[in-house]
Amino acid sequence: MKKIFSLMLILLLALGSLAGCSEKKDQTKENKTGNKTEQAAFPVTIKDGQGNNVVIKKKPERIVSLIPSNTEIAFALGLGKEVVGVSDYDNYPKEVTKIEKIGGQEFNLEKIISLKPDLVLAHASSALNSAAGLKQLRDSGIPVLVVNDAQNFDQVFNSIEMIGKATGETKKADETIKGMKDKLAEIKSKAKTIKEKKKVLIEVSPAPDIYTPGKNTFMDEMVSTINADNIANDQQGWVKIDQEAMIKRNPDVIVTTYGYYVKNPAEQVINQKGWENVNAIKNKQVIDVNSDLVNRPGPRIVEGVEALAKAVYPEVFSK
Repeated sequence: MKKIFSLMLILLLALGSLAGCSEKKDQTKENKTGNKTEQAAFPVTIKDGQGNNVVIKKKPERIVSLIPSNTEIAFALGLGKEVVGVSDYDNYPKEVTKIEKIGGQEFNLEKIISLKPDLVLAHASSALNSAAGLKQLRDSGIPVLVVNDAQNFDQVFNSIEMIGKATGETKKADETIKGMKDKLAEIKSKAKTIKEKKKVLIEVSPAPDIYTPGKNTFMDEMVSTINADNIANDQQGWVKIDQEAMIKRNPDVIVTTYGYYVKNPAEQVINQKGWENVNAIKNKQVIDVNSDLVNRPGPRIVEGVEALAKAVYPEVFSK
């Protein structure tokens, strides 16, 4: 009996050891270099951009993104292979051109469901208009995460953290955010050397209906970061400008962001009637910057800050 008991004890210990090894193996994954890294535990519960508690039972292997900024975050977190559907507006990185398109502002529900995603990344900027469609996705058993509509750098970092947690890539999210913060610190350090601030007007749409970012937008924060003055800073959010008021404020630099659909935007601004005596017009300081870099609340916003800095202070940032 003692021998039988001893054999059973040894067998139980061996099975326990194997189970432990198996569990440990399940909690790790291989990164691209072949090294083992710890994987976040699932299920996870996340409070999304609409205040909903979203439960994600396992690490997503098939992701559909409904907006370009979410897609860019997913790729920055190394999830390119997991992204199986993107919006018609997605254009970065170049790999997205080969990914299935699921529609624009009105997404194709049947297409999304046919892709069998285990996570859909929606966005608070369009979630209200898409409420019925998002409900149908949830009713189909698909987890839908509504990412917050970021209006400043910290909120962009929150978006990256949220997607990182939802996909089990918290470490990569932390690394991405740190890289962004380090680059911003470099830009701010250079900006401190500027002695004479320039007044800047940003045009996100052309005349006659010119819209510009005011206070509580990340583009306003971009202008502040490079040590310049946004002349629309006394207004809230995205506003249609009063041309007479902006002419009186006399911007030193006018930055446009619509060169991707308007031919020669700088030339159009320079030739606007009534603006002849504005400093930016007299000195031909009208520069178009890549709209995606300064408008998308994702990992490339720091590149957007740098592009803006080079447009406004080329003598400092283009060296």
